[in-house]
Amino acid sequence: MASMLMNSLRCCPPVNPAWAVQYATRSLSTSVQLHAQVQTKSKKTLAKPGVKNIVLVEGVRTPFLLSGTTYADLMPHDLARAALQGLLHKTSLPKDAVDYIIYGTVIQEVKTSNVAREASLGAGFSDKIPSHTVTMACISSNVAMTTGVGLITAGQCDTIVAGGVEFMSDVPIRHSRKMRKTMLALNRAKTLGQRLSLIGSIRMAHLTPELPAVAEFSTAETMGHSADRLAAAFGVTRLEQDEFALRSHTLAKQAQDAGLLSDVISFKVPGRDTVAKDNGIRPSSMEQLAKLKPAFIKPHGTVTAANSSFLTDGASAVLIMSEEKALAMGYKPKAYLRDFVFVSQDPKDQLLLGPAYGTPKVLARAGLTMDDIDVFEFHEAFAGQIMANLKALDSDWFAQTYMGRKVKVGAPAMEKFNLWGGSLSLGHPFGATGCRLVTTVAHRLLKEGGQYGLVAACAAGGQVTHYTNTSSYFNVMDRKVILPVCVSGPCDGDRSIPPVEQDSGRTEMMQEKTVYAYTQSGVTPTLSDCTY
Repeated sequence: MASMLMNSLRCCPPVNPAWAVQYATRSLSTSVQLHAQVQTKSKKTLAKPGVKNIVLVEGVRTPFLLSGTTYADLMPHDLARAALQGLLHKTSLPKDAVDYIIYGTVIQEVKTSNVAREASLGAGFSDKIPSHTVTMACISSNVAMTTGVGLITAGQCDTIVAGGVEFMSDVPIRHSRKMRKTMLALNRAKTLGQRLSLIGSIRMAHLTPELPAVAEFSTAETMGHSADRLAAAFGVTRLEQDEFALRSHTLAKQAQDAGLLSDVISFKVPGRDTVAKDNGIRPSSMEQLAKLKPAFIKPHGTVTAANSSFLTDGASAVLIMSEEKALAMGYKPKAYLRDFVFVSQDPKDQLLLGPAYGTPKVLARAGLTMDDIDVFEFHEAFAGQIMANLKALDSDWFAQTYMGRKVKVGAPAMEKFNLWGGSLSLGHPFGATGCRLVTTVAHRLLKEGGQYGLVAACAAGGQVTHYTNTSSYFNVMDRKVILPVCVSGPCDGDRSIPPVEQDSGRTEMMQEKTVYAYTQSGVTPTLSDCTY
């Protein structure tokens, strides 16, 4: 598959390497131009007869911090509790008004396996409110939200709090399997002789701990390896990836300085300072980025620490309600959650191509085209992953060969794409990113006067291999969002009123070396290999 893509996609339209620099230096006043542009449009509503309107009332998150920094001494439920308390404070929501709480996470703390329950109790919610935890790799909080949407649609609930948390500063490290078996047998041993025999069987190798590996169980490859192969297959150069990474950090810094990241709440870390902003935003220069060596496939790979998302601690939370309930309680919702799609691909060669597959499907469900979307927010796992998906979306060959479509849907317009930074710069706490994406779309639609927004996020299989390469899209705002979920714009309570509101080419030999290096690599890097 990789070789097929590599050989065939050379005919795909090239992405101009200068675009990233152009948009990296562009002022965020672009949103003003978009506002004027969008106001001239008159778009249809996505409301469906007989189907409840579900709205996003508010979304918050703790600052996203590099793992091993200020949050290092906490536990996951501490961060989740802080997000829940921030949501309560921002909305003045009565704690007894919530019907259900759902949280997403990936690497679970064994002491708080149902982190949703522990965090909700710690935040002061009633012990009568059911809470459960879901996991689906990097789209775990997307699943939390869509589960809440399903509960409201089914008439089971009216008010849902959904969120996600990830705490990479402290991950569970296990004894080796042989040591675990010996320890369990010791616990069952009935005589001194049995115990001594078991103790005598222990070897030094048994004491080697097992570290969590950021790798696909089915392929033993890390997501970084998959990103490097994908970039090679689509001819994405190192220069393009570094330019996109620089764009992400530059736009994130501009958004942070302009106060646009209003979903971030201040958090007083016990025994330490109050944190009020993300600490992974690091605008650099192309010269500095070019100095970094490949992180996964050496020496021919193009994925580096700087054009990859970093290990992050953080939590998020959103308040989702039926529109009727929200208006009855006096809320003015930010967006409608309209539709969503989950897709899965081959975890070996197409692990990170979910957005290319899911975007056409959610647009078709909503009856929209790429030109209808005013705001795009795609999860930036790797710059190479983003660029490969953009090239796939803009390829007729890919559409015909892999999507069963006659023509491509086209790539998102970059002046609408991730204008406040993304996971490369803001950070990526695995279980929390989905809520950040949806909340950002809602805020951008309000700021820019847009009507429709679309969120896309790729996900690894991680511990749940049957969810490998799953992509969710939030059609969040139909002035109302489209949940892929697709999103469509700010709510105004009247659905009948439209909103007002590296060189240019890598050689064939280099691409083939990269793909070959992947197939020859038998190493499974651990979490520590992915930090910088």
